[in-house]
Amino acid sequence: MSRERRTKADPARSLAILWRTREPTSRSAGPGLSVDRIVRAAIGIADAEGIDALTMRRVSEALGVGTMSVYTYVPGKAELLDVMIDTLYGEMERPTDVPGGWRGKLERIARDNLALYRAHPWMLRAETSRPVLGPNLLAKYDHELNAVAGIGLDDVEMDAVLTLVLGHAKSSARAASEVSDLERETGMTDGQWWQLHAPWLEKFVDAGRYPTAARVGTAAGQAHGAAYGPEYAFEFGLRRVLDGISVVVAERSAETGPAR
Repeated sequence: MSRERRTKADPARSLAILWRTREPTSRSAGPGLSVDRIVRAAIGIADAEGIDALTMRRVSEALGVGTMSVYTYVPGKAELLDVMIDTLYGEMERPTDVPGGWRGKLERIARDNLALYRAHPWMLRAETSRPVLGPNLLAKYDHELNAVAGIGLDDVEMDAVLTLVLGHAKSSARAASEVSDLERETGMTDGQWWQLHAPWLEKFVDAGRYPTAARVGTAAGQAHGAAYGPEYAFEFGLRRVLDGISVVVAERSAETGPAR
C-alpha cells in the first residue's frame, strides 16, 4: 500500500479534490453523485472490510454507479485515500477549553488521535510521511500546535513536540491493532493465549539462568493478563512523553520567564 501511494498518487490532483477547486459532473452517474458521497462510501468500505478491499470498482458497486463515473470525480485510489484521510481529520473535535494547561491539551490530542486510529485502523497504513496539505489537515495541525503556543518553545520545538505526541499515539494504535488482528486471525484473545502458554513459560524459562526476565515477564503477564497490555503501554508512555516535554518547557521558562 505504501509503495502504491508513493508511486501513483498525484499531489496536484489530490489538492484539486481536497480544496474542491474543481467538482466534475458525470451525466451517466445519475443525480446526487459527488466527491463527498464517494468518500463516505469508501470510508465505510475501509472501516468494515479493510484497506485491501477498497477499490474503485468496490466503491462504485456500493454507490450503484459505473466505475468510470467514480473516476470522473476521483482519478484513483491513491487520491481517494488522501481525501478520505482529510475528511476524517475534519470530523475530529477541536476543543478550546481543555483544562490542565499545555500538558492537558497535549494529553487530549494524544487521546483523540488514538481514538481516530482505533475507529479507522486502515489509516495506520494509508497515512504517509508526505501528506497532501488538505484544508482539514492544516486546520488540525494549527489547532494542535496551539496547545504549545506561548510556553517558551521556538517554532521548530513546537513542531517536534507535536510530532512526538502524535507519534506515540500512532505507535500505540498500531500495537493495539496488531493485537486485534492476532485475535481475529487466531480466534484467541491475548488473555486466552497467556493462560495457555503461561504454564509452559514457567516450566521452560529458567529463573536461575534468566532471573530478571523470569521475574519481570511473570509480573507483567500477571498484571496485564496477557503478554502485552496496549492500554497500559499507552498511558505509561504518554506520561513519560509529557514528563520529558515538561523538562524542556521548564528550561525555556527559566530562560525567558514563566510559561502560561
